[in-house]
Amino acid sequence: MNIPKLPLGDWIEALERWLEDHLDPLFDAIRFIIGSMTDAFYAGLAAVPAIVIMILISLIAWKVVNLRLALFAFAGLALIHNLGLWQPSMQSLALVLTASLLSIALGIPIGIACARSNALQHAVMPLLDFMQTMPAFVYLLPAVSFFSLGVVPGVIASVIFAIPPTIRLTNLGIRQVPQDLVEAADAFGSTPLQKLVKLQMPIALPTIMAGINQTIMLSLSMVVIASMIGAQGVGAYVYRAVTQAKTGVGFEAGIAIVIIAILLDRLTQGAVKRKKS
Repeated sequence: MNIPKLPLGDWIEALERWLEDHLDPLFDAIRFIIGSMTDAFYAGLAAVPAIVIMILISLIAWKVVNLRLALFAFAGLALIHNLGLWQPSMQSLALVLTASLLSIALGIPIGIACARSNALQHAVMPLLDFMQTMPAFVYLLPAVSFFSLGVVPGVIASVIFAIPPTIRLTNLGIRQVPQDLVEAADAFGSTPLQKLVKLQMPIALPTIMAGINQTIMLSLSMVVIASMIGAQGVGAYVYRAVTQAKTGVGFEAGIAIVIIAILLDRLTQGAVKRKKS
């Protein structure tokens, strides 16, 4: 017995065409906002001399973590500059910062809403599973259709891929606040906003910061994939090295990404440990 194929792909393409026809002004606004954010981050990073950024990040690493990370930060950033990858590294960092900030700005309120509603949590969690397990390349197709080539669809795909940890761990952190403390706050007549700001968020902050750390790492992992649709940065060097079989160029660009990833990971983990202590 031959069962007809379900035209799922046709339905998705029909939905895509409907969105393009009816929501084009919204997509233009999103394109402008994200493009402006990324350009502003890159302009700010490019305007500061490289040596100043090296020293500043090293001092932050010393303050947040320890002297060893500060020395690694200065040496690693100096190596990136020596390899001639400083400008593309700043472009990639601007993309990561934009995607991470958008993920945090959207993810924390959604996580708070999930913590307050079991029904919403049960509806959102399967969607987050879908977002994390779907291959990241699939997100690029509608992103390019709606926002054309460039950094904007790369940021959109990065947000979709990176936002689930922030939502999950915000929800988890607030739900783990001891119930007796919540009841005490209610007994003293705290409003829901006061209870959230003064009790639940401070206690849940280390867990939320762990989610933010994962979101930043996932955003950085999308740098190379985003280069396939025109996003500039170190990922473009990796992609070019793969297509041209230039192992040396790819290794240099990979080292730059690894250095940035280690710094972002250690700094955010250090911030989490400071909040816990």
